[in-house]
Amino acid sequence: MFYWLWEISGNSPGIFRLFGSPIFRTIAALATALFICLLLYPWLIRRLQVKQIGQVVRNDGPESHFSKRGTPTMGGTLLILALLFSCLLWCNLGNPFVWLTLGITLAYAVIGFIDDYWKIRDRSSGGMPEKGKLISQFATVAIVVSVFFFIIAPEVGYSFEVHLPFVKPTLFTISLPSWAYAIFAALVIFATSTAVNLTDGLDGLAIGPTIVSATTFGILAYLSGASLFGYSLADWLLLPKVVGVDELAVVCAAIAGASIGFLWYNTYPAQVFMGDVGALPLGGALGAIAVFTKHELLSVIVHGIFVIEFLSVIIQRYSFRWTGKRVFAMAPIHHHYEKKGWPESRVTVRFWIISIILAIVAIASLKVR
Repeated sequence: MFYWLWEISGNSPGIFRLFGSPIFRTIAALATALFICLLLYPWLIRRLQVKQIGQVVRNDGPESHFSKRGTPTMGGTLLILALLFSCLLWCNLGNPFVWLTLGITLAYAVIGFIDDYWKIRDRSSGGMPEKGKLISQFATVAIVVSVFFFIIAPEVGYSFEVHLPFVKPTLFTISLPSWAYAIFAALVIFATSTAVNLTDGLDGLAIGPTIVSATTFGILAYLSGASLFGYSLADWLLLPKVVGVDELAVVCAAIAGASIGFLWYNTYPAQVFMGDVGALPLGGALGAIAVFTKHELLSVIVHGIFVIEFLSVIIQRYSFRWTGKRVFAMAPIHHHYEKKGWPESRVTVRFWIISIILAIVAIASLKVR
């Protein structure tokens, strides 16, 4: 909205000129989302307590989690609303990348809300039937990807190439047919969303790496689409160039700001849990941003904690199905370490540290190129 004020005012002197600066709007988006969350979460927590909207804990989980029963959940609702409101205020709403990212965020939030509602209604950790949930997620991604690749991609000159981390695009890229790249992009978004959701099992565990990933992709988005003194930063840094994708830096800032505000109340011992209504859309947004900035493979490093959690569940499931043996004491892998006697806070902080290290490695790839 404020970006339009800058467009209307043109080059006239005054405060409106700030609204044209992507750096100013990035800072403002972070501050807005952060302020909303810090201000409103105490009220939301009280309302959730009054309505008795509390966490349902698995009976076969770590014993330390039994005390979490009844802790207010679905707190991700405010996080997502703060994120969306901040983006509507500070983003260039004429940018298609913004609308597609917010669209998948909102759609996944609805799916997550329904899943959480069923858990609370049935007093069970099951929620939506697995097949129904997967179909809903895939259908959402399919719609977004179809709109992007058939309508928007040709207009912005988006290429169907996959770029390898640490390798110059001029040296080697993997060219895919449009349909194959669309499937690949859909899988990236779906997997990222699911991985973030699986990671959300300890106080502050998922939201910490989310802040790190959003910050990292904010930098990558800006560098992939912005120009400085008439020179493309992507060309200078040998990054895949996508015109207009730098506006997603504002979205990333809003994600980071809302996540920091949520972490204030979600850190151990948590006063509120995010629920699927928060985890699914955050993962969907991060996956979409990875695709739009053409850093799909680099996102495996940036989202390393989420990837490890996701793989641990797959390995555990198919190992037990095919051999009758479990690889981990419990999956996702953060529960494995709890079963081994690690305190919850130790697991969380060490996973945060790994996430920060992986983000540094990803940023270092810019120099290696």
